[in-house]
Amino acid sequence: MTATNRLLLKISSVLWVIWGLVHMFAGMMTISQGTAGAVAGIADAVDPSLLVGDYHAAVGAVLNQHGFNLLWIGAFTVVGGVMIWRQSIMFIFMTAIVGWVTDVGYFIFMDLGGFVNFIPGTVMTIISSAAVVLSLWAYFLGTRRNDPEPTIR
Repeated sequence: MTATNRLLLKISSVLWVIWGLVHMFAGMMTISQGTAGAVAGIADAVDPSLLVGDYHAAVGAVLNQHGFNLLWIGAFTVVGGVMIWRQSIMFIFMTAIVGWVTDVGYFIFMDLGGFVNFIPGTVMTIISSAAVVLSLWAYFLGTRRNDPEPTIR
């Protein structure tokens, strides 16, 4: 493996770990807050006074399920980041599928809907996209070499 491949994977790894930790924190905050606080925390570009009200218990349950998903997806990407650091091809793809596809939904429904601020939401989408691009760049650079051994495990 070339120094460039290793550097690209390490940068991608660090980005995934940051992304994962932020999402684990967001998941815990979503679960631990009341429904109105969780909605205001997620849709942070919306005036919080517009989100205060009595929500049906089912809305709180849906938000807690969302928080749980953020928590496990964040944990998965932290593990994925460690494994990408160790040059695992499988985790390059698995982390991209779990982490980045999660952010695609966020981007479509929250960012394009105008419900979130640039920081932290859109920044996290940029971080996950950069992690995917860098790790795939390293992967494809490695597969183009004519070495008899694979350049990335």
